[in-house]
Amino acid sequence: DKHKLNYIMGNPPFAGYSLQSKTQKEDILSVYVDEKGKPYKTAGKIDYVSGWYWKAAQLMQGTGIRTALVSTNSITQGEQVAGVWKPLYDRFGIHIDFAHRTFHWDSEASIKAHVHCVIVGFSVAENPAPKRLFTSDQMQQVNNINAYLIEAPNVFIESRTKSLCDVPLMTTGNRPADGGHLIIEADEYEGFIAKEPAAIPYIKKLVGSEEFINNKKRWCLWLVGISPGELRKMPEVLKRVELCRAARLASPDKGRQKLAEKPTVFRETLNPASFLIVPKVSSERRRYIPIGFFDENTISTDLNFIIPNANLYHFGILTSNVHMAWMRAVCGRLKSDYRYSKEIVYNNFPWPEPTEEQKAKIEATAQAILDARALYPDSSLADLYDELTMPPELRTAHQKNDRAVWEAYGKAWDITSESDCVAALMKRYQALAAASA
Repeated sequence: DKHKLNYIMGNPPFAGYSLQSKTQKEDILSVYVDEKGKPYKTAGKIDYVSGWYWKAAQLMQGTGIRTALVSTNSITQGEQVAGVWKPLYDRFGIHIDFAHRTFHWDSEASIKAHVHCVIVGFSVAENPAPKRLFTSDQMQQVNNINAYLIEAPNVFIESRTKSLCDVPLMTTGNRPADGGHLIIEADEYEGFIAKEPAAIPYIKKLVGSEEFINNKKRWCLWLVGISPGELRKMPEVLKRVELCRAARLASPDKGRQKLAEKPTVFRETLNPASFLIVPKVSSERRRYIPIGFFDENTISTDLNFIIPNANLYHFGILTSNVHMAWMRAVCGRLKSDYRYSKEIVYNNFPWPEPTEEQKAKIEATAQAILDARALYPDSSLADLYDELTMPPELRTAHQKNDRAVWEAYGKAWDITSESDCVAALMKRYQALAAASA
């Protein structure tokens, strides 16, 4: 009899959706079903632990039972939040009573499992505020804990193909899909151009997230629009094109095989005159994700997002701690590193509506950040954005930019409190999403 039960506590299996066995995937699809018995669209992209949340929420209906589960932190981050929690709120009327935010847990098993966990206490029965929100070093009493485990309204940031605001389109960089043959590594460059000097006009710098953040040298053959006659005069280039074609044909992937018909070019050929790079994955130890401008002489790989035609104002907003606070709250993670997302982080970000004066101030503070970086031409972005080695000029420039961006939102929160900032952004997101619906 469930009415004799008071508490459910547990540490269910974690298996991430990409690591689930066929049976585990079927389990989740059979549990996460709508009123008509059909699996939710997002059910194929949630962790295995979610099934226990569903079963507990189902069992708690009409009772005073309270549940607390240890889980992977991924169910409180990124796209999974809407997939896991929205059905639990909509169907079962659950609410979160207390939570412990991400902590690093080493299991006692002989094979150590290094995982990033959360503990979530939830129920259906009334449980008035204050709720308790724990981190490794403090406990806060708050009025509401949402599914991102922050004190903010109950919102679910769902995947969005276009930005909520009128800003430039963010897209993914170019995937080479070339078996490495159109890429010229740092240790090959001198030898290659010595053998094939005619190729120099067709060589551009290549940056993935690693090259961008750590200032590593890499190049690629960019043969978009080259005439067949010109190409045939360069035997070393032709060799690489032939190897690229062979690598694509040998792939088990049908799409990759089709690319063998165009062996001179990457899978995508985006080469804007000016663009902003945002790396897809970046260390959680940095307060700011390093982002930066490039021109048509540099090609970005698909390990970065790019924003063609972005200007200083866009850079100022995106590099600000306001945007970083939003990113930290709603992005997914790779282990504990930030995994930026255009569909979740960028397209849902609630931009401000600055006056012309505020916009000009943001542009000026954004330029000051670039100027401060330029004082240290021999330092990589990893050097510049390490909390221990960040130059004072750069930190000051960022702090001035943070304040300029904060002012453009109308001083809606305490700038020293990231949680206040995120709560205000989530309210603004709610209003913008409702207006665009």
